[in-house]
Amino acid sequence: MSTDLRRRRSLRSALAVGAASVALLCTAAGPAAAAESPGQKIADALRSSPVYVDPSLSSAVDSGDQRALVRQIQQSRLPIRVVLVPLVEGDDWGGKPEQLTEVVHDRMGGGPAILITPGNFPDDIDAREWPAHAHQAERAAASVYFDGSLKGAGLTKRISRAIEIIKAGDGDQVYERLTSHLGTPGGGASDGGASRKPAAGSSSAARIVALVAGPVLVLAAAWLLLRRRARLRDFGTPFAMPRSVFAAAHKADEDGLRERAGEEVVRLGEEARAATGAPEAVERALDAYAAAGTVLDRARGIPDLAGVFALVAEGRAALSPAPAALPLCFFHPLHGPAARRIPWRPLGRREQLRVAACDTCLRAVRARRAPEALTDRLDGHPVPYFEVPAEQSLWAATGYGSLLAGDSLTTRVQRGDFTRTVN
Repeated sequence: MSTDLRRRRSLRSALAVGAASVALLCTAAGPAAAAESPGQKIADALRSSPVYVDPSLSSAVDSGDQRALVRQIQQSRLPIRVVLVPLVEGDDWGGKPEQLTEVVHDRMGGGPAILITPGNFPDDIDAREWPAHAHQAERAAASVYFDGSLKGAGLTKRISRAIEIIKAGDGDQVYERLTSHLGTPGGGASDGGASRKPAAGSSSAARIVALVAGPVLVLAAAWLLLRRRARLRDFGTPFAMPRSVFAAAHKADEDGLRERAGEEVVRLGEEARAATGAPEAVERALDAYAAAGTVLDRARGIPDLAGVFALVAEGRAALSPAPAALPLCFFHPLHGPAARRIPWRPLGRREQLRVAACDTCLRAVRARRAPEALTDRLDGHPVPYFEVPAEQSLWAATGYGSLLAGDSLTTRVQRGDFTRTVN
């Protein structure tokens, strides 16, 4: 592949975030087997309409409702998609809205998106967005459950209200307002003034049920609130690369991986420029951003593109207030962040290394199985990337960060180590 062609593709990658609708609507056609999967079926349908309704839910959201939601989504000018399928334990999604959204987003080719689905509970809806918390969509959808004015409202009205909040971009504020009273004496899910005293003729049994059911409902609402807050913290944590990014990258071919790497580089640059932390941390993140751009521009194959993800991870680690994170998995960086460091001895060698490994590779090593390794080419043959001589590969020399001590990938790229190995 020529240098000009690689640079043109890198430029397209850099423009990916600004082309949200194109990223959502355009993706390479998958194999026939994938087209038949439930996730692929939904993704294909979403290319022609932003609202997908399973036939079993057509009575709850009829064709007129669907048209109204489509109009509202189009007017919002946001990459919103609505996926309404029944979620039950044991189905293709394990009954989990997050599993449904992960699969559909992946089948759509990734990129900026907001997916609204049914939630885990009756009258509940769920939302996920990429990049996380860009429009406060998760909390916008979560707030609908606690909105007393929507008590008894149908699914269409609930989704429509969520879209309104997402468009306004104040999901956090609305959510906090609607849940602020939970956990206080007498607090409970807002009923919009619908609560009434029992009639004078109510039976003792009815009063007992009310006395028991009231606290139970309050506890249930509080439990749901805590559960949602914990999940929203996970989604909204700044500067974290979700595992879904690596899951999608691992499945992508070289061109698809290049596009995804470009999106992550652009996102790191935006996060670094918007950061308000320590100046030295922001500077390290911007250095990592520049280094990732250098590697992306000159990347010759998947090992180099994996290096882009490793550099982005360094940049995000610099911005994060959390303790120093481990690098990406030594054996296959597209597995994502490592879980711990482990002793490992390469086959046929005496020296033992301590490398950072993900859970999957950790289990393989403990079971005395060879972990899945990212491959590179040596003398025309595929080999684990770490078997390439260190003088020929920055990644073999550093293990994508695992083999560095008091140094960083960013520093190595800045001093020309990567450029030297590709020339």
